[in-house]
Amino acid sequence: MEIFIEISLIIALTLIIAWLMHLLKQPLIMGYIIAGILSGPLLLNLVNSKDTLETFGHIGIALLLFTVGLNLNPKIIKNLGKISIVAGLGQFIFTSIIGFSVCIALGFSIITSAYIAVALTFSSTIIVLKLLADKGDTETLYGRIATGILIVQDLIVILALIAISSIATGHNITDIAYEILIKGLGLIVALILFGIYIIPHLTKSIAKSQEFLMLFAFGWCLILASLSYYFGFSLEVGALFAGVTIAMSPYRFEIHAKMKPLRDFFLILFFILLGSQMVFTDIGLFIKPIIIFSIFILIGNPLIVMILLGLLGYTKRTSFLVGLTVAQISEFSLILIAMGINYGHIKEEILPLVTIIGLITIAGSSYLILYAEKIYPYLSRALSIFERKGKKVDEKKLCDDKPYDTILFGYNRIGFDILKTLSKNKTKILVIDYNPEAIEQLKNQGVYCQYGDAADDELLESLHLKNARLVISTIPETDTNLLLIKKIKSVNQKAKIITISHNIDESLKLYEEGATYVIMPHFLSGHHLSAILKKQETNLKAISKEKEEHIKYLKMRKAAGQEHPRNER
Repeated sequence: MEIFIEISLIIALTLIIAWLMHLLKQPLIMGYIIAGILSGPLLLNLVNSKDTLETFGHIGIALLLFTVGLNLNPKIIKNLGKISIVAGLGQFIFTSIIGFSVCIALGFSIITSAYIAVALTFSSTIIVLKLLADKGDTETLYGRIATGILIVQDLIVILALIAISSIATGHNITDIAYEILIKGLGLIVALILFGIYIIPHLTKSIAKSQEFLMLFAFGWCLILASLSYYFGFSLEVGALFAGVTIAMSPYRFEIHAKMKPLRDFFLILFFILLGSQMVFTDIGLFIKPIIIFSIFILIGNPLIVMILLGLLGYTKRTSFLVGLTVAQISEFSLILIAMGINYGHIKEEILPLVTIIGLITIAGSSYLILYAEKIYPYLSRALSIFERKGKKVDEKKLCDDKPYDTILFGYNRIGFDILKTLSKNKTKILVIDYNPEAIEQLKNQGVYCQYGDAADDELLESLHLKNARLVISTIPETDTNLLLIKKIKSVNQKAKIITISHNIDESLKLYEEGATYVIMPHFLSGHHLSAILKKQETNLKAISKEKEEHIKYLKMRKAAGQEHPRNER
């Protein structure tokens, strides 16, 4: 009962701190660590059952790596391309080299410098993907490149964890190479084969019961983690491979959704424990390193990525947006440092040093990512040095230049039908979309198109808005549509502007600013259904015919590679 009361008090405190973080629009992980600091021996001294919390923490880390593994579908990795690999590896190499050099200059030992330098290279997959999802930017070009870089980083950190756990058991370099190349590759091949030929059939049978599916996933994670530990690897590696094997299952999304709350609960306890173990007695000695490393992560890391992407031919805007996604350190950075302390490689005071850097960079980068589009116009001119003139691979037009009098922002979903109708009317139309796959598809159809984001002020300046008779935006972001209306009205008062909105007040605001018509999909759907019912007079046979037509239509959309979005842009 004592452990129950202890955890209850800690969770209650965490709830209050997390609420404050939510008000400040900060990732909740910061609240967990701060709650741990407050719960520690220096203040409230609520953490007494350390062994129990450590066990819970290990489960949390295992589940975290399990969910990371769920996203490592070989098909996804194959589609990352050289861009994410080059940028990810380049960022890791340059950040670690610069970080190591700075550590040595600041007087840290070689081993401590190596740990800190490597910890500074990793960015938070969880935080960045959450922020991208909140913004609806996961399918944009910069979102895809950023996701690819994060996955590359996750793979590197796994290798680092394997190396550290191997060194900790007293193995030399030859033993480590043997374990990774022979035993590791053998285990990976066996698990991948199991994942391809066994797991899909197994999960298909198990998925008939949602509770059983969750129990299977949880059990599979812990079993492989334990087997990995038995064969001389770390628990974390086994948990990762458990996720990879299920990544090829059609039920991986359901498994991920069901495991996420369980993972988050145990991770909360891990970060609380991490915060409670922080010692601040000599933290005054680390003020200078904290400032230097925080500036390096917030500014240096983005600069490294911008230089790499600029050399690869991407525009300064794409490079800037991707760069901001690596302007913080990861939860893996803290795990790496905690492992180093646990194995006796580095001193305990390094943990609060890296944790404070983490808190500063996570807080700073969260605001930078959320408000990147508003920050960019102020830095646009200065960022031109990162752009190779004449080689803008992400914003070039994919069809020959020709005149247009209609502009459609957003091809997928709603724009699909609009383009189809406009094409029948032989309208001269330009389609702009932020999804490179959609642009490639339009190019193959011979449609005049261009990659770009409607929120990009420079893109709007380059368009012939003064000649446009009709502009249609299928982007439901009010700020973006307001920007469009403002830009168009400033050069062309006669243009008709059609936008989209999911909110009545926002729709009225768009009308006030000059929108010709505002589409509201939810109301439009109800109106469409009412028209069907009125037309068919609830004739079941007629409605069944509508159903058949609708199924054909949906199959056509699916064949075009379109899905209903989880987070609409």
